[in-house]
Amino acid sequence: MKIVRYRTAALAIVSCIGLLANAARTASAQAPARAARPDPAAEDLTPDERINIAVYDQANRSVVNVTTKVRTDDFFFFTELEAEGSGSGCVIDRQGHILTNNHVIEDAAKNHGSITVTLFDSTPYEAELVGTDPPNDVAVLRVSAPPDKLYPLELGDSANLKVGLRVFVIGNPFGFDRTLTTGIVSSLNRTLPIGNGRTIKGLIQTDAAINPGNSGGPLLDKHARMIGMNTAIVSPAGQSSGVGFAIPVNNIKRVVTELIRYHRVIRADIGILEVYEQKDGDRGLLINKLARGGAAADAGLRGPRIVRRRRGPFESQTVDPSKADRIVALDGNKVATFDDLLAYVESKRPGDTVRVTVLRDGERADVSVRLKQSE
Repeated sequence: MKIVRYRTAALAIVSCIGLLANAARTASAQAPARAARPDPAAEDLTPDERINIAVYDQANRSVVNVTTKVRTDDFFFFTELEAEGSGSGCVIDRQGHILTNNHVIEDAAKNHGSITVTLFDSTPYEAELVGTDPPNDVAVLRVSAPPDKLYPLELGDSANLKVGLRVFVIGNPFGFDRTLTTGIVSSLNRTLPIGNGRTIKGLIQTDAAINPGNSGGPLLDKHARMIGMNTAIVSPAGQSSGVGFAIPVNNIKRVVTELIRYHRVIRADIGILEVYEQKDGDRGLLINKLARGGAAADAGLRGPRIVRRRRGPFESQTVDPSKADRIVALDGNKVATFDDLLAYVESKRPGDTVRVTVLRDGERADVSVRLKQSE
C-alpha cells in the first residue's frame, strides 16, 4: 500500500509541474516582446563616421608595408653600412602582385638590396621586383603569399574626379602601419618635377595628411576604390602640410598591365636624344643629338652639322648648330620643352606616325616620323 501512495503522489507532483510550465508559456506569449538593447557606440555614429569606418574595414587588409635594405661600403672607416627605407603599397591581385612607388624601392633595386613586403597580419615576405616605370614613379613587386592572405584592392576610375570630392589615405606614415587619414581632392592636373628634366603630369592634389611612409599607398574614394597612388608631399620639413599628390589610377592601369606582362613599359620612341630649349621669339627645340638608326634620323630630321678637318696627323672637328632642325610642333601642337616632346610621343604607340613641324634654314617644314619601339 505504501508503494501505491508514493506513485500516486509522484504523479500528482509531475502533473502540477506540467500545469505550471503551461501557465508560464502562456504568460510569456501574452506578454509584450522586450526590445533588443541598442549598441550605444553604433547609435552615436555620424554619417561621416560610418563612411570612414566602412572604407577602412573594406580596404585596410589590402595595404602593405614595404621596407628595403641596402648594404654599402664606407671606405673611410672600412666598414659596411646598411641603409633602410620604408613605404606603403597595396595588393592588386591574388597572384601576389603589389603596387608601390618606384622611388620607394629604387635604391634597393639598383644596389642589389632586399625588399620586404609585410601583409596586414604582420607576416613578412621577401619580394621579387617585377618591373618599374620611373617616368610615372610606378613599381610592381610580387610575393609568394597564400591567396587566402591576399585581399586585392578594387581599382576605380580617376577620369571624372571633381575638386571637393572626399578622399581617404591608408598607409604607413613613420612606420605606423595601416593608418587612415581623410581629406578632399584639392585640385587636379597638377605637375611635379621628378628629376632629369621630367615631370609627372595630371596628378591629384589632396589635403589628406600624407607623410614619409605613405608613399605607394592608395588614395581611395568613399566606396573604398583606389583612385590614385600617393607619391609625394610638398613641405620643407618633409611632413604633411596639406599639400600632397597622387598618381591617377587611370595612368597606372596600362602601366601595371605591361609591367606584369613584359616587366617593362612598351613605349614609342622618336630617337631624339638631346635638344636645346630655345627662349627667343620662335621658341621650339633645337635638335642637338639624334639616335643613330632612330626614327627621327630615318625620317630625315637634322641635328647639328659636324665638320671635321685634318692637318697633317691631327684631326679637329667643329659643330655648327645653325644647321640643326628646330622643332616647333608635333601634329600641330606647340612644344616648348623636351618634356612636352617626350610626353606627346609616349602617348602614342610604336608604329604610329607623328607630323613634326620644324624650322629649317629659316623655312617651316613638316616631316612625317614613324615611331619605333623604345629599347
